[in-house]
Order: sequence, then structure tokens, then C-alpha cells
Amino acid sequence: MTLNRVDFERAGTGRKAGYKFTIEFTNGRVSNVISNSPLATNLAAVMLENDSTKNILKGGCYTISLNTRFQLTTVNTDPPAAATKTEEEKKEEPVTEEAEVSE
Repeated sequence: MTLNRVDFERAGTGRKAGYKFTIEFTNGRVSNVISNSPLATNLAAVMLENDSTKNILKGGCYTISLNTRFQLTTVNTDPPAAATKTEEEKKEEPVTEEAEVSE
């Protein structure tokens, strides 16, 4: 989502405070240091005050980022279920062979 730069300027958030940030949520809690960015701190607080958003965030790991072009990005950083299998689990899976097709 691209945000409007003018809105940030009108709100008085100066460039020196920094627009670029990343918030990492793990099971409904902020898991990285965001205290150096008031914008990130406020966004995280608002997100965790909302019951619906908090319930979504409790379900996994997410990253919320704002870049210098005012693009806000949300990424689910939970590994896909298939990718979390250990090598041992992969070895234990049955091997299926393709049936020969007779013509």
C-alpha cells in the first residue's frame, strides 16, 4: 500500500525522525527494537490495541515495513508447512512409483 507523503508532512513527522522502519511481530508481540522510530512505535501500539488485528498477529510471525517511498508492506514470515519438514521426516515419507501405462 502506498501512503501519501503529504499526510506525513502535515502531521509534522519530520524526515529526521525517519519514515523508514520495520516492525516484526511474533505471536502477537513486537520482537524487534522499534523505540528509535516514534512512527513504528505508534503503529505497533495501535495495531495491538485493535482486537481483530491482535488476534491475527497472535497466529504467527509478521513483518510490517515502511520504506522511503511511503510504501507500507505486510509479510507473513511464517515458513510454509511443507518447508518445515526435517530431513528425517522427508526420508520417512513413502516413495510412490508411477504406474506404467499400457497401450
